[in-house]
Amino acid sequence: MQPNLVRKFKTLALICIFTGFAGVLFQLIAEERLDYNSVLVGFPLGLVFGLLELFLLPKANMRFRQWSFTKILIFKTLLYTAVIYLVTVALATVSGLLEGRKWSELPTLLGSPGLLILVVYSLVIYGLLLFFLQINNLLGEGILWKFIRGKYHKPREEERIFMFLDMKSSTTIAEQLGHVRFYTLLNELFHEISQPVLHTRAEIYQYVGDEVVLTWEMNQGLQDSNCLKTFFMFQENLRRHSESYFKNFGIKPEFKAGLHFGKVVSAQIGDLKREIVYNGDVLNTTSRIQNECNRYQRNCLVSGSLKNRLNQMNGFQWERIDVVTLRGKEAEVELFSVTDVHPGYPALTL
Repeated sequence: MQPNLVRKFKTLALICIFTGFAGVLFQLIAEERLDYNSVLVGFPLGLVFGLLELFLLPKANMRFRQWSFTKILIFKTLLYTAVIYLVTVALATVSGLLEGRKWSELPTLLGSPGLLILVVYSLVIYGLLLFFLQINNLLGEGILWKFIRGKYHKPREEERIFMFLDMKSSTTIAEQLGHVRFYTLLNELFHEISQPVLHTRAEIYQYVGDEVVLTWEMNQGLQDSNCLKTFFMFQENLRRHSESYFKNFGIKPEFKAGLHFGKVVSAQIGDLKREIVYNGDVLNTTSRIQNECNRYQRNCLVSGSLKNRLNQMNGFQWERIDVVTLRGKEAEVELFSVTDVHPGYPALTL
C-alpha cells in the first residue's frame, strides 16, 4: 500500500478514536451514564468527517486552491453542519428504534433540544479537528507532532539527507511571464511536488524563491531509494502535465536537483514565529552540488558518499561525472549523475 494511503488511514483511525472519546464525554456530561450510544454517535461522525476531509474533498483540491480562505471556511462549515445533522438524525432514528420507540414518536425526538445540542457539540468537535489538520498542513506533514512531542525543543545532532530542487532558466521565464504570472506558475509547480513528497516520506524544509529544499531522516530517505524517487516522480508529474503548462504559460518547466547527506544540528527556534531549522555544512554542500548541474548538463547529481549508501538496484542508472572541489570548499566531492531506467510512475492522489 502507498505510504500516502497508510498515512491517511492512520489519520482516519485517530479521528475516529478522538470522536469516539468525544461521544463518551458528551454522554457522561449530558446523561451522567455510559452505554453503547456514546460510541454509536461518536465513531460514525468521525468516520464520515475523515472520509470527506482525507479522501473525497482532496479530489477537488484544484478548485479549492482557487478559492479564498473565507470561501473555503464558509463552504466547509455549511457542508459539515449538514453532514452532522443528517448523520445525527440517522443515528437518533436507529437508536430510537432499537430502544423500542414507535415511528410516530420519532419526529418529537428529532426536534428535541437535546439533538440540537448534540449537533452544535459535534460541530465544535469538527472545528477542532479541522483546525489541527490545517495547522498540520501549514507547518508541513509531521511537523506539528514534532512540536507537540518537543522533539527539537533542545538542539540535537542527527544525520539527514537533503535535496535542493531548483527550476531551470527561472530568471528568463520570470522575465517572459512577469512576476505575477511567474509566481502563479510556481504555485502550480509546488503543488505538483506534494504527492511525491507524501509518497516518499520527505519533509519540505524551505521554499526559497523558485527553489525547494527537501529533507529526509536517513532511514526513510534510504528506504527504497525514496530520496531519488521523489525527484523522478516529480519529473513524471511535469511530463504528464507539460502540455497544460505550455498552453497556460507558454513553457514546459524543468527542474534540476542535487542530493547529499551529513550531520546537522536540528533545533526549534523563534517565539512569535516558531520553526524547526537545520544547520550544518551539508546544506551548503548540497546547494553547490545542485549548482554543478548547469556545468555538467545533468538533471540530478548525487554525492558519492550518498550514492554508496543507497541501494543501487532500485531501477536507477548511475554515471560517474567527476571529482570536484566545490566553490568555498577544501575537500573534494565525487559526483554521480542518476537517471531513471524505468520511467512512468503511476499517478498519485493526495
